[in-house]
Amino acid sequence: MSDRLDGEKSEKVAWSAPRCLRGPRPAAVPGLIGTAGVVVGLLNLTSGLFPRFRHSRVHAVAEVLPGAVSPLAASASLVVGILLLLLAHGLKRRKRRAWVAAVALLPVGIAAQVVYRHSIFGAVLSLLLLGFLIRHRREFAALPDPRSRWRAVANFVVLGGVGFALGMVIVSSHPHKIVGSPSFGARAEHVLWGLFGFEGPVAYTHGVDYTVGYSLGALGLLTVATTAYLAFRPEHPAARLTDEDEQRLRELLAKHGGRDSLGYFALRRDKGVVFSPSGKAAVCYRVISGVMLASGDPIGDVEAWPGAIERFMEEARAHSWTPAVTGCSETGGQVWTRETGMDALELGDEAIVDVADFTLSGRAMRNVRQMVKRIERNGYETRVRRVRDLEPEELARVQKAADAWRDTDTERGFSMALGRIDAVADGDAVIATAHQAPAEGEEPGPFGDLKAMQHFVPWGGDGISLELMRRDRSADPGMNELLIVAALQAAPELRIKQVSLNFAVFRSSLERGEKLGAGPVLRVWRGMLIFLSRWYQIESLYKFNDKFQPRWEPRFVVFRNSRDIPRIGLATLQAEGYLELPRVLRRRKAAEPRPCAHLEESVLAAGTLEKVA
Repeated sequence: MSDRLDGEKSEKVAWSAPRCLRGPRPAAVPGLIGTAGVVVGLLNLTSGLFPRFRHSRVHAVAEVLPGAVSPLAASASLVVGILLLLLAHGLKRRKRRAWVAAVALLPVGIAAQVVYRHSIFGAVLSLLLLGFLIRHRREFAALPDPRSRWRAVANFVVLGGVGFALGMVIVSSHPHKIVGSPSFGARAEHVLWGLFGFEGPVAYTHGVDYTVGYSLGALGLLTVATTAYLAFRPEHPAARLTDEDEQRLRELLAKHGGRDSLGYFALRRDKGVVFSPSGKAAVCYRVISGVMLASGDPIGDVEAWPGAIERFMEEARAHSWTPAVTGCSETGGQVWTRETGMDALELGDEAIVDVADFTLSGRAMRNVRQMVKRIERNGYETRVRRVRDLEPEELARVQKAADAWRDTDTERGFSMALGRIDAVADGDAVIATAHQAPAEGEEPGPFGDLKAMQHFVPWGGDGISLELMRRDRSADPGMNELLIVAALQAAPELRIKQVSLNFAVFRSSLERGEKLGAGPVLRVWRGMLIFLSRWYQIESLYKFNDKFQPRWEPRFVVFRNSRDIPRIGLATLQAEGYLELPRVLRRRKAAEPRPCAHLEESVLAAGTLEKVA
């Protein structure tokens, strides 16, 4: 990788540059308060659920903590405990609304201390904490996350389930004061009626029925109240690429798009974008589970990258999101780490084939050459064209086939997926198709003689990047090899000099781990990757790419600190489609085409890789 950025020598920077982070840094005060909220919430829950615990030594500690309440106020104890647990994560992330809710909740705890427990010491501690929160109110300035009203459904399902489980514990936590021996069904019925504020079939002595009834009613009221709040609060939709943003990005790509093979994927319409103050650079991102995830290098003039990165970090800080970058190049990694002080880790390698050097001759290409020749003898032919050159009817047929040949309903792809095939917006993209005429007397398929397709997006003025591979399951194995070879052979006529294939995660580890003299740690790591390949095709994707003798360009993930890696990993899996919410909780996007994936399908028995993701 060249060390020059637009004619000026770039600064060589270690991956963990000791410089001040311009984006969000975890604050000690919010973290401490969030942890305290978890502890106090659990103590309140336990004291509300188990009568014996309310008279134990642990309760002697709980009664002087903010929010602890009298054992006679079990319902208030449950509600305060659940609310504190719900608020704890928001307080740790410096969310303004969590701070407001905590400040409103603490006086309730103070009233419980004075009215029920007559604990002046507990009330004083609650007042001190309330004053501490007000004094440090500027620490809690993070804006709300993007959201949809589907969270109200999730809240109702989850909190309703939790309420039912806690209700079963409440009903059964007074075994010596229950009249008779009610069955499990009767207890469950009592809980369900109690959540709606009615008496159930279970009877108690010594006034316990009031405590149980108030507790169940409070749980039901909490579920209804929080669900109503989430359903009727103003909606903050997730960031989406506007027409104006897309136009500005296309102008930047026209000037600087040849720098990064992932640049064109910034035009996915489910991404947000921040521009540098000069407008000469931009960073595209998605927010997933509190992680502000950018992909690839910034778009535009390298000299303007720092301005776009700073805006990205400011946006992350404003919302208290965790900043991260996945799939950036070595040059991009150097700029990111230099400007933010974040760390970088090699994630894998991108396979790039130089058209001028590609040939089917030689021993190394023997398997690919034989497979292509065999398929051609079976009557298959290929066509490679720009998307704008396809007739509307044929393009519509290709689009329908691509959807029909997807083997699951899960749409995958983020870093290297565009999510559409559009002759108007993306006319410079390239489509390679494989065709086979039906045998004599055989009815043509639903898509005529079309058997497989591949979609490549532009990479600057003389390159393309593979975005999608799909095939008819009835077609011969080897369709992907056939179409990649066809695209490489047709590239000179289309004035294409380089083709970016797939991204192979941890390729170097797989390659070094199988060499003679590899150490035990590397061998164990390679063994783990091979084991994971049963589900994620890590090794198979690397071997498939390696068939075409590409050059490998390293790609990196940039992160704030090691503690964020698991969270970033989960967000990345969710972005790429490997980890998703249940179907009922997913927000529909009626106005947008479904995103196609860069890696799709599975590994065939003959060893041919059908893109995974």
